[in-house]
Amino acid sequence: MPGTLMPLFRLLVAAAASLTLSAIAIAQPAPAPARPAPRPAVAPAPGQQQPAAAPRTPRAAACHNGMSFDRFLADLKQQAVADGVSQRALADAAPYLVYDQSIVNRDRGQRVFGQVFTEFARNRASDGAAKNAQARVRMHAAAFNRAEKEYGVPPAVIAAFWGLESSFGAELGKLHTLPSLVSLAYDCRRSEMFSKETIAALKIIDRGDLSPSEMIGSWAGELGQTQFLPTHYFNYAVDYDGDGHRNLLRSAPDVIGSTANYIATGLKWRRGEPWLQEVRAPQNFPWEQADLTIKLSRAKFAQLGVTYPDGRPLPNDDVPASLLLPMGRTGPAFLAYANFAAYTEWNNSLIYSTTAGYLASRIAGAPPMRQPAAPVAQLPLNELKELQQLLVRAGFNVGKVDGVMGQLSRTAVKAMQVKYGLPADSWPTAELLARMRGPSAQAQPAGFVVPAAR
Repeated sequence: MPGTLMPLFRLLVAAAASLTLSAIAIAQPAPAPARPAPRPAVAPAPGQQQPAAAPRTPRAAACHNGMSFDRFLADLKQQAVADGVSQRALADAAPYLVYDQSIVNRDRGQRVFGQVFTEFARNRASDGAAKNAQARVRMHAAAFNRAEKEYGVPPAVIAAFWGLESSFGAELGKLHTLPSLVSLAYDCRRSEMFSKETIAALKIIDRGDLSPSEMIGSWAGELGQTQFLPTHYFNYAVDYDGDGHRNLLRSAPDVIGSTANYIATGLKWRRGEPWLQEVRAPQNFPWEQADLTIKLSRAKFAQLGVTYPDGRPLPNDDVPASLLLPMGRTGPAFLAYANFAAYTEWNNSLIYSTTAGYLASRIAGAPPMRQPAAPVAQLPLNELKELQQLLVRAGFNVGKVDGVMGQLSRTAVKAMQVKYGLPADSWPTAELLARMRGPSAQAQPAGFVVPAAR
């Protein structure tokens, strides 16, 4: 999913099943959601508990100074009109602009997946997934070739996102988009963001690309076969099949052209440059140099002993790259080039972005990555949470203490590995946890600046 929103839960819905070249599955428009009516009081049957009463007002009202949802919606409609949305589009959308508490509950309860990279890639970037994507590239060769010529984005890159996001249109979601957007707009957590997304969805209706009833997708409001937020849909969708509409739910050419436009224009893809290549690093590599924030030339990496997986030397040039170790020094290793930033911008989960880049390389013809010589040791969830808590006590900002090792946690782990003289590969280990449980672990590393939250 593009943007900073991370509903990665949908990637857990199904491991990539083998797809055929049959027509893309299309969700049929569902009837408009009904406004919830007050539930009449009903005495429970003998032996049954009285069902819990539904809240009379959504719990988001507190952050809007007690403003009701209807009042909030009226203000949001005024903002939409001021931003150019017509009264006709508002009237068409009206039956769908309803509050749904279940959407807010999902948003607050979402969990980022806890798989490690090799497990996630085994499911989503398998040989079968690469071959299915290659078949899609052949099937829609004209659109892919046009997109590469116009935007400079290789077919493999577009196809990887297309497959990961919706299995080429087979997993679009089944919920109406507008209730999701307006409910999340009224909720306090990301109200400003989803207010803008709601207005963008109304603009899509106004432009004639989709009707409100056609806007069906995931519960977080993304639309289309590459799961665009409405702002991305409105800004980057293109009409590639020439029918006068930008339909990212049903038109494969529109999906291909629009995804290429977003990657090139929105994510600043650099034409003709690589994105991710597997490499092999020696055991004596200075692991503190393995970080996405550190860029060295390929010639410098070669001097440090980094080679291609089969032992061939890297080019002796000044092309900058970072050494990416998604599972530490004993797991896979990649050179991440400037274009890899497009992947982390599309989805800032390191596991997702690395998988997407790796899958694109497989579609483009790269061999499968080397498997670790031995299983990479992984801390259980409770110990990952404990490690994060200890990092917080040591003065680091790790974001949410949830056992998911995001970039903030990885940065803190690297700093503590440096402090204790351990290989600084950002991978949480039992040895680091044992060191941090000791009495000397509370002191923050000298001279280390705690990173700001992002």
